[in-house]
Amino acid sequence: MNGITAVPAPDEQRFSIRGQIWQITDPGLQEALAQIHDTAERPRCLCVPDGVEMYVARHRQYLVKRMPDTGKSHHPLCPSYEPDNAYSGLGDLVGDAVLETHPGHVELRVDFPWTRVHRRAVARGEPDEPGEVSVPRRRMTLRAVTHFLFERAGFNRWTPAMSGKRNQGVLCKYLLEAAAEIEVKGKCLAERLYVPEPFSEPAKADIARRRRAKLAVLQPHDGQAPLALVIGEFKTCERGDNGCRIWIRHMPDAPLLMDSRAWDRLARTYAALLEARDADSGHPVRLVMAALIHARREFTYEIDAASLMLVSEQWIPVDGIHELPLVDALIAQRRRFLKPLRYDAKAAAAFPNALLLDCGTTLVPLHLTSEFMNPRDRALKQKAILAGGISNAWHWHTANPMPSLPPKASGQRL
Repeated sequence: MNGITAVPAPDEQRFSIRGQIWQITDPGLQEALAQIHDTAERPRCLCVPDGVEMYVARHRQYLVKRMPDTGKSHHPLCPSYEPDNAYSGLGDLVGDAVLETHPGHVELRVDFPWTRVHRRAVARGEPDEPGEVSVPRRRMTLRAVTHFLFERAGFNRWTPAMSGKRNQGVLCKYLLEAAAEIEVKGKCLAERLYVPEPFSEPAKADIARRRRAKLAVLQPHDGQAPLALVIGEFKTCERGDNGCRIWIRHMPDAPLLMDSRAWDRLARTYAALLEARDADSGHPVRLVMAALIHARREFTYEIDAASLMLVSEQWIPVDGIHELPLVDALIAQRRRFLKPLRYDAKAAAAFPNALLLDCGTTLVPLHLTSEFMNPRDRALKQKAILAGGISNAWHWHTANPMPSLPPKASGQRL
């Protein structure tokens, strides 16, 4: 569902606009896009012989983005390519909890509120007969929304050109750009999303001023306390007599407060991810926190709900530490790949651990198994491998040396 990724691949996209061909790096492209913005004219991506219709969006500058439901029409090497939704947990949400009604606008149905309401007592009585029966609809959790943002921003995609170009500034920029096209409960997600900007001691006061301005949305009114979403790299939890202080990297002067019992529940739920940071794996890892916060008092932020997500050193989401050797090997061998994300699926084992994009006109699923997998996940993984066809299967049991990766297509540029 995401549009142009953060760093274009070396095989640069080319577009046909009013009969003229433009590369994404051409200096005149912005002017050409400005001429057709807000018109019925559409640029065409030339990654395949007949081209694929695109649309023009505006985020500080003009961008060419993918039309809804056209991801599979692009070449796998094209930054606008998107595999079949069945390869990830997104497939269970599209059309129900994820609605892309028109180009550049996505509505997410979520299971969390944007406002805390002070509850009033309700008189008990005999239950009334309902006037209608509602059909239950899927709702996205915090984890699913975080996965959607990272996928929409392109952080689950890798090309060699991205090496050394992913940092806190890039994370902040592209998550906020992705959020600008997302609506949650009638609100633009970008208005309620805070991603810390890169911290600098000389600019500390200006950074704090911009953060306070952004989080002014938390100001209570009419007995209601608005909520906002903070996404950043978890640093540590500091326990005190009155609760916990949660520290997010690049926010050294603004801890998030959390009830001690709530933190204990979070730590039990995500014990494997918290332990992964100290594992003897030889592969650096980060832990991303998504936290719904409200203002406890003026300029004091308290966590209502939180989720944790493991990512590689390059900010690629992973389902566990067992995936890091594969992800790092793909990067070291200068491969191009996508990382399928779990969203709210019951188990990640049902999906490939990675999808190779540089093997020709079709993608190649990569699967991992481990001695630490439980029997249910092992059965799901075996089913996923067989569903892809034995001839197309790549499988690594991590107790053994990693087998050679499927070769790149001939003529593939690095």
